[in-house]
This record gives sequence, structure tokens and C-alpha cells, in this order.
Amino acid sequence: MPDRPATPAKRTLDKDLDKFTYVEDAIHHVARRLVAPGLGLIFLGLAMVFAGIYVLDQPRATLIFAAVVLAGYMAMNIGAKDVANNVGAAVGARAITMTQALVMAAIFEILGATIAGGPVINTISTHIVDTNRIISVGKLAWLMMAALLAAALWINLATWLKAPVSTTHTIVGAVVGAGAAAAGPQLVNWNVLAAISAGWVVTPFMGGGIAAGILFFIETFIIYRDDKIAAARHWIPILIGLMAGAFAGYLVVQLEPKDTIPNLLNLGIGIGIGVIAWLGARPLVAAQSAGLENKNSSLRKLFRLPLICSAALMSFAHGANDVANAIGPLAAIVRDIGLGGSLSVLAETSAQRAPYWVVLIGGCGISVGVLLYGPRLIRLLGEQITKLNPMRAYCVAVSAALTVIVAAWFGFPVSSTHIAVGAVFGVGFFREWSTARSKRRLDYMRRQAEAAGIAWHEPDNADERNLDEIYRRRLVRRSHFMTIIAAWAITVPVAALLAAVVYWVMVALFI
Repeated sequence: MPDRPATPAKRTLDKDLDKFTYVEDAIHHVARRLVAPGLGLIFLGLAMVFAGIYVLDQPRATLIFAAVVLAGYMAMNIGAKDVANNVGAAVGARAITMTQALVMAAIFEILGATIAGGPVINTISTHIVDTNRIISVGKLAWLMMAALLAAALWINLATWLKAPVSTTHTIVGAVVGAGAAAAGPQLVNWNVLAAISAGWVVTPFMGGGIAAGILFFIETFIIYRDDKIAAARHWIPILIGLMAGAFAGYLVVQLEPKDTIPNLLNLGIGIGIGVIAWLGARPLVAAQSAGLENKNSSLRKLFRLPLICSAALMSFAHGANDVANAIGPLAAIVRDIGLGGSLSVLAETSAQRAPYWVVLIGGCGISVGVLLYGPRLIRLLGEQITKLNPMRAYCVAVSAALTVIVAAWFGFPVSSTHIAVGAVFGVGFFREWSTARSKRRLDYMRRQAEAAGIAWHEPDNADERNLDEIYRRRLVRRSHFMTIIAAWAITVPVAALLAAVVYWVMVALFI
């Protein structure tokens, strides 16, 4: 009897293994998406444990823990939402890698929050509403809890809707709404609110003006010079020195006990640090410029170091200003319940300062948000600040940082995002003017043409001036304007109304 032909065996086992592989891949994909939220929850748990060191044996400690969770969550949102404004330009220009940018931003956010965040925290926690009119113990705590919860809800909703709202506008509006709901409109310090609102209008124009001025300086003394590399080798270290000196003087004012260092000495310290930075930058820039061609593309490489420095400065300024949006209400809650700075060995002795552990939670929360969600939100070239080349991005970052630092110095909570956008507008408007009307640019183009042996005639019609391209850039720049204005107009009243509703619900349920 002939043998039966062999029947190919079914690869049942292989198919089952393939199915298990698909399931494992799906599990890993889902798990990766849950890593960041999981680590965020771990941070909130650690923040509660850290707060428990100071408040566990105190009355109303549960309220403090709830406020810590909300403040920490708010801080993570702020870090994730605004990190693109701080380091996006440096990443987009390939000055630093994504990992380097995230680590740098996280470090400088914490430094800005802990070193220079005090004045803005004080404004949010004590000046927007008149805390002296709140007599009953704990009422201010519930007011600020309502503001925190309402602000967190609105920011989450706006993020889901992709609306460009400001965390600063949100928390200020929430404090106003909760304060009005708690004790009527007379509780709100309308003079302070008017000053803050005026700052929201003035600071974007200030940022735009400073950015345009810096770009004018760079074009005049570097870009439109016959020997660009030599000009850059001379002026870039000076720009770095000026930036370092101004920042050092600001830090001295923030760290010194009040009025202990004379202004002249402070000026001398700033000049000294600036000179040291200038001397240190000269060999670095000289080494970078070796062998570079006399082109604008070479200048972009030379502006790598200033761009990194300006991104770090912007992160510091952002931490100093925006940490108050998260922990300003928490500081008010801690004070209202009677803890203040006395329980913290690192707290400031002045009543005007928030407890140090409160500030540290806010600064770390912003940094955790940067590290966990920053890679998703940092935009590369083609969107907002990062579509600018390194030279223009440097102008934007320095201008925004200086404007935010000045506002933080005086205790005004401002929107770092809107200031950065204002700086972009300033750069864009200046470029439009320079492209169409700058005599220095035309003279430079004439010299370049003559050097190349090309006949030169000054552009005298729309086509030669490429006005279509200029208009296209103008349209892109202006297309964001109405969106920003709408965000300013809607955020404060919506946050105020939501905070009032949340406060009334809290009172009905818990008080």
C-alpha cells in the first residue's frame, strides 16, 4: 500500500503566538500612554507626603492636602503648556537637543520659582482680594480652593478645545470670581485688578518693542556688514555679557535682604558679571566662527550660544512669574489656616513671603510638567516662535524674559505666553518695515551686487520688492491677533463665573 502524502501541519501554535504578540504590542502601546499620567500621580502623592511634614498635626490638614493636589496639578499644566515658549526656539533651531532643553528648562523653572517667585505669589494670594475683610477663619481657604479648582477645570477644558488661554488670566479671574461670591464685589481690590489688567495690555507691546530694538541692533551691526563673521565675533560676546550682567543684577536684588546693598554696588556687581561673561564668551565664539563662510547661515550657527542662554533665562523668568498661578492660592490657604512660614525651617521670616515648601511644590510641579509633557508640546520650525531663525528667536526670547522679569520684580502677574507672542509680532513688524524701507538693507544689497559684478538698480515696483511675500508673512502674523484678543476677553469672566459657581457648591456641600 503506497504511503499517504504528507499533509502540511497547521501552524496553530505560530498563529497563537502571533496573536499573543499583537496583544502584548497593544498593551505596551497603551501602557506608554499611561506612563506620564502615572508619574504625574506619583508626583502629587509625593507632594502630599512632603506637605504632611509641615501640616499633618494641624487642624484642617485635609483641606491643605486637597489644595496641594490642585496646586501641583495646576503647576504641571503650566509647565507642559508653556514649555514651548521657553525652549521651543532653541530646539527648533537645533541649538540643543530635546532632552537637553527639557532638563535645562526644568532646572531653571525651579530656580526662578524659588528665587524670584515671591512678589507675584504675594499679589495673587493677598492683593487681588482684600483678605483683611474676611473675618471667619477658613473662609479664605475655601475661597482659594474654589479658585484653584475652577482654574484647573477651565484650563483643562481650554486645552481640550485647543483654545490659547493664559494660565495667569485664568487664576486672576478665578480669584476675583470666588472673592466676589464669598463676600461680594467689595472684597475685590479693583485698583490692583486694574493695574494687573493694564500690565496685560502694556507688556506685550513692551516685549514687541524690545524684540524689534534688539533685531534692529543685530541687523545694523552684524547682518548688514560686509564682514559678517568679524562683526559677529565682536558683538555676540558683548550681547552675552549684557544679558548676563542684567540678569546678575536682578538676582542680587532678589536675594539680598531689603535695602542692604547700595544701588551703586549692585550696578558694579552686574557690570563685573557681565565683563566675566563677555571674556568667557569671546574664545567660544571665536572657535565657533573659525572657517565659517561670510553668510547669514553662518550667523545662525554663531547665535547658538546666545539662543541657549536666552532660553535658560526665559525658563527662569517663566518660573518666577507663573509659579504664582499654581501656588498663590495655596499660600493664601496655608496662611489662613494659621501655618504661614513658621513651620518651615526654610521659610522666609517676612509675612510677605510664601512658605518655602509651598514654593518648592509649585516649582517642582512646573518642572515635572515640562519633563512629562514637554516633548509633545514643543513645536518645531513652522509654528509660532520656533519658525523664527536663531537670530530672531534670540530677540524674542531675550525680550520676553526681560519683560517678564521686570513684571515679576514689581509683583505683577503677567502672561508669559502673550508677551512672547507680542515679541514675535514686534519682530514681524520690524522685518516688514526693514524689508520694504530700510536704506541700510538696500545699501548692503547694492554693495553685494557691485562686489559680484552685477548691475544694480534700486527696486521701484511691487514685484521687485516681493510685496506678495511680505503680505503673506503679514497675514500669517496677524491671523493670531484676533485669537489672542478673544482669549484675553473671554478667559477672565469665564474663570470668574466658574469660580463663583464652584464656591457656592462648596459652601452648600461642606460648610
